Amino acid sequence: MLVHLRRQAQQYPRLVEVVFLLLVWAATSNQYRRTGTDSMWWPGFVIAGVVCASLPARRRHPGLVVSLTTLGTVLVGSQGCVVGPLLLLPVIVALYELTLRSGQRAVLIHCLCIALVLLPTSLRWDSEGDPWVDQVVSLAFWILLPVMYGSAVRSRRAYLNAVQARAEQAERILEEEARHRVYEERIRIARELHDVVAHHMALANAQAGTAAHLYRTRPEQAHAILAELTVTTTEALRELQATVGLLRESDTTQESLEPAPGLDRLDDLVAAFAAAGLHLTVDTDGPRQPLSAGTDLTAFRIVQEALTNVAKHAAVSTAHIQLVYTRDQLAITVSDEGNPLPRPRARGGGFGLVGMRERAQSAGGHLRAGRRPEGGFAVTAELPIHT
Repeated sequence: MLVHLRRQAQQYPRLVEVVFLLLVWAATSNQYRRTGTDSMWWPGFVIAGVVCASLPARRRHPGLVVSLTTLGTVLVGSQGCVVGPLLLLPVIVALYELTLRSGQRAVLIHCLCIALVLLPTSLRWDSEGDPWVDQVVSLAFWILLPVMYGSAVRSRRAYLNAVQARAEQAERILEEEARHRVYEERIRIARELHDVVAHHMALANAQAGTAAHLYRTRPEQAHAILAELTVTTTEALRELQATVGLLRESDTTQESLEPAPGLDRLDDLVAAFAAAGLHLTVDTDGPRQPLSAGTDLTAFRIVQEALTNVAKHAAVSTAHIQLVYTRDQLAITVSDEGNPLPRPRARGGGFGLVGMRERAQSAGGHLRAGRRPEGGFAVTAELPIHT
């Protein structure tokens, strides 16, 4: 029942306000009319109407309404009406609204002013002969009651607003975190696809070009390169299918995944580029140490991308790979000697260097890339042994 009435009140706020003001006017007019004689009853109703007519402005001007209602109460009380709860009802309503919308200092000042103005009037007309202490306590009670209730309502509203603000902030944080995770996942997927597609396509392009060059003069060697080209394209399709398959599967078990590539497949990588006409030398300094899975994958992808860039952008036939192991770090350098007539770059550039730098940073290391003083280009990555 109460919930239904509350919903109806929320749907028709103006009607509720009118009914409330009529009830206040009916309760106070009975006390206000005592200011006149039996033949002059109308002044009480007029004063009650004027005082209640000021109450609708209590939300915009609470201090002014408190002053007007207090003035009306004093005016009626000075004519001999007992200052009781019905006579103080407009003051109580206005003081409650003042507590909700003003600071504690303003409320305290208005309460003191009301007490100082109404106390003499209340003590002057004590028709029942009650002790003055009772009059003072009664007046203080009816003044403090709306203040205490208004303070409780204001605290409750502030608490609910704070809870709502925290909930909205937490929701925004969750949304931002979700967007950030989606962005990181998109970057990771784009990096994996770039490594797979760019490497194999560049390698296939180099193998096809070499086979076409050797087709007339060395058909047997061209046939062997074409056989390697088939292996390269098959490997590209397999890795691309595996990468796209991870996006399609919502719950992929670890047993269904193949091991991630690492430096143990470096020999196969060198052989694939050798079939494409790029001869590689590999030097290893320091005792070889087992790498963590993340570092091993990062090292392989950096070497793979660096060699892909050599095959795509450098008109050279040799390149050098150097692995330097220390106690807690692996340094990888992929370099070429350059050529005075480099191949033209593809339009729009690429994301190879960006992807390698992101991979190195994600593994806790860093990467440098640039031209060498003696000629050529070099990519150097320093990765921690254990991430």
